[in-house]
Amino acid sequence: MVKPLKSALMWFRRDLRITDNAALHRALTTATQVSCAFVFDTDILDRLPRADRRVEFIHGSLLELDAELARANPCVAARLIVRQGKAVDEIAALAARLQVDAVVANHDDDPYAVARDAAVRDRLSRQQCAFHTVKDHVIFERSELLTQAGAPYSVFTPYKKAWLNKVDAFYLKAYPVERHATALAAAPGGLAVGVPPLSEIGFEPSNLSLLPIPLGSSGADAQLRDFLHRIDDYQEARDFPARKGPSYLSVHLRFGTVSIRSLAREAHRRAEAGSPGAATWLSELIWRDFYHQVLHHHPHVVDSAFKPAYDAIAWETGEAAEAAFAAWCEGRTGYPLVDAAMAQINRTGYMHNRLRMVVASFLVKDLGIDWRWGERYFAVHLNDFDLAANNGGWQWAASSGCDAQPYFRIFNPTSQSRKFDPDGAFIRRYLPQLAKLPDASLHNPGSAPPADLEAAGIELGRDYPMPIVQHEHARQRTLQRYKVVKQR
Repeated sequence: MVKPLKSALMWFRRDLRITDNAALHRALTTATQVSCAFVFDTDILDRLPRADRRVEFIHGSLLELDAELARANPCVAARLIVRQGKAVDEIAALAARLQVDAVVANHDDDPYAVARDAAVRDRLSRQQCAFHTVKDHVIFERSELLTQAGAPYSVFTPYKKAWLNKVDAFYLKAYPVERHATALAAAPGGLAVGVPPLSEIGFEPSNLSLLPIPLGSSGADAQLRDFLHRIDDYQEARDFPARKGPSYLSVHLRFGTVSIRSLAREAHRRAEAGSPGAATWLSELIWRDFYHQVLHHHPHVVDSAFKPAYDAIAWETGEAAEAAFAAWCEGRTGYPLVDAAMAQINRTGYMHNRLRMVVASFLVKDLGIDWRWGERYFAVHLNDFDLAANNGGWQWAASSGCDAQPYFRIFNPTSQSRKFDPDGAFIRRYLPQLAKLPDASLHNPGSAPPADLEAAGIELGRDYPMPIVQHEHARQRTLQRYKVVKQR
């Protein structure tokens, strides 16, 4: 087969793998020689703390990707070209230096990425270089699933039905990258290759090495194999934070060290065979697609409510709100499940999905604080931060989003604690100061019998805070606050 392009540059972004990579397959099958690059984009990095687990995850995964490229075409020892700077400038400069006919990348629908890619396309066109992007990080994207009226879906259940009706082997098949790896090219002389040390890009180690987060494609494969032994129980186990219920693949999906097609294919096959756990997991993967199409069609959700009426809500402001928010961030609310969940994210960068709903509901509907404050906090601290999913989850909790919970549905943090951490194993792990409390008092120390507190050596206000708000009073204030929505 005669390839239409002499040379191309594969630009890795949120797809740090060789296997089943749509853009890499496109580059290898359309160009005789393909170079590969990654840019540490300073427009993103400059906003991050110097010890950032996500940067460290990317760095470690790039080391593996670089080694994989070298093995993929050992005849030329292909390597990864790594640059640091503004992505627009670095990709344009690399394209000119390598004299490629095209730059190829996978889609990214984050508003920043859309604007960046438009600028890259414009710059490359002035260099007589094409810029091609393809779908890779979801099964169905953008406008691939529309209602019969030709509109994007705003309710999940019919979206899921349309997703399941359309999906087939074609949409789930892997791209056979490895068979075309002979097109991988060595970098020309004088062009540095390989991944620089973390310190050279201005970052320092976090506590990532102390956490059970395996890096790169090999790490994703190990996580998947482990999960598949537990997948049949997923629909039940996923709600209990002390149990090993989730897949723990979210960070790998975020940075593309695993293919969404491989996960959806496995989930779909097992669901069709009758596994209730696999069916539930597949539904979660479909939610991910759903939120990405919401972000594509309604980019205003980044800063505003999906439902405009909810922007009229008067959130708490001033010093009292700032103090309440700080208590939430630092796990000092007096509600153990909320505080343990915040300890989890602050120490590890991970938070169990059930707890994400609990702490979001508490911030918005118990403390009356704007959901955007919490969304921004998660954006900084979550290892698996993904704008579409994070925004969708927060707007779901605030009732302002696409197919969100009704505004009058307000999680009771104590009831959630008793239901999903009944023996207090999760709370005791992250709040050891409460470990000696009996189960009956653990979930709400503020109302515990004095004898239980004394026996556990706990003085409220000294060893653990009093509740910063009474849930039933807060619930009534929330219902009053949301009345403005009913009036519109």
